[in-house]
Amino acid sequence: MVNEARQDDGDDGVRAPRVLVVRNNDGDGAGNWAEWLVEGGVRLDAVRAWEGEPLPERLAHDGLLVLGGAYLPDDDARAPWLAATRGLARQALGTGVPYFGICLGGQLLAHVAGGEVRGEHGTPEFGSVRLTLRPEAADDPLFHVLPAHPPAIENHVDAITALPPGARWLASSDDCPYQGFRLGPAAWGVQFHPEARAARIPRWNPERLARHGAPGPAHLHAHALREAPEAEAAWRTVAHRFAALVT
Repeated sequence: MVNEARQDDGDDGVRAPRVLVVRNNDGDGAGNWAEWLVEGGVRLDAVRAWEGEPLPERLAHDGLLVLGGAYLPDDDARAPWLAATRGLARQALGTGVPYFGICLGGQLLAHVAGGEVRGEHGTPEFGSVRLTLRPEAADDPLFHVLPAHPPAIENHVDAITALPPGARWLASSDDCPYQGFRLGPAAWGVQFHPEARAARIPRWNPERLARHGAPGPAHLHAHALREAPEAEAAWRTVAHRFAALVT
């Protein structure tokens, strides 16, 4: 597994393009994306924001990756670092620095750009879920020429309920319409978890799953394992394309 914090540049001394990774909880970090982005030629600087590691005031990195977490985008009382994260997201939008937001990170992008996010809204989604790519994805820099219905791991009860003005709507699912969108040339938000490993699912809280009417971790894990090869092929492609934008 790639250590996503403070990776060194190459042996030739050339500065590698760097992505700032904002971590909002003690989970699996950037998961598969930590490896796939490095495969694509970038280095990761991960900030464990929930532990109090400070975020920079100015976005000096070549890309920004904001991960998930059990908060709403403006839940500053419980997650005070989110204010700084929103500031970085606005800088990325304003400067064209590539941004990719996952779950909370996608909701945060929608929020700062004028969309709407609601807590415990709609049907919760857990485990591997089939997405539907919309026609707008056909010429998207990251989502073009993917399978029409790629599987992806979901783990959310909150949802985007209105996309920001000017957003390009890329993907949906049966229970959650706004699964993926793009703002401008280089900022993406997704509700699903393209970075997640199926091996993480057995550690999910069974009481939380039962409370929301979902099957237990063992069932979700078995289903996700069956779909993992297809999911990983799709999302490795997207990670490599994002890395190419950063580089």
